Amino acid sequence: MSDIANVNMVEQPQKSRRSLLSIVVWIVVLGLLALLGWGLVQSTAPRPEIGEMAPEFNLEFFDGYDWDGKTAASLDDMKGQIVVMNFWASWCVECRVETDELEAAWQKYADQGVVFVGVAYADVEPNSIEYMEEFDVSFPHAPDLGTRISNAYEITGVPETFIIDQNGEIAHVQIGPISSSTLDSVIDRLLAKEG
Repeated sequence: MSDIANVNMVEQPQKSRRSLLSIVVWIVVLGLLALLGWGLVQSTAPRPEIGEMAPEFNLEFFDGYDWDGKTAASLDDMKGQIVVMNFWASWCVECRVETDELEAAWQKYADQGVVFVGVAYADVEPNSIEYMEEFDVSFPHAPDLGTRISNAYEITGVPETFIIDQNGEIAHVQIGPISSSTLDSVIDRLLAKEG
């Protein structure tokens, strides 16, 4: 047998293997794309918008960060009050921009029927508590166990803040850090509406 024939016999199985490998890779890629598409279709729950009722939530607060001595609470428990719900995480750089502003607003409005609630998103408890201690945060905070609350509110990342009026309707949605001027503006408007 000539050398050319031997080379062709060696090249044939290599081409077949490459061809088979290419098919397998494409099947895996298409499978992943189909799975991603299915996930997107499944997550088409509408994001709560201004004027809509806020999704119900249940919180189990971190030790030392409770609400009026309660270790757990729901949105229904807070009805009749303005609720400022802030999604954050200790690993979030932008969250550091707003934390002092949120604490100052909490101190300002705490005795006026306004509840501030921090929801730690995809964070571990020791890191969350260390973060709250670093910023001397005193308003109630809870972990988002299983990301149930963030999924219900369809957050796109952290920080995000939802301000809920006394009737349980969403009055303001802030994607990214919230400023003290925005907090004051929305809260003062809602307090005036009540009076």
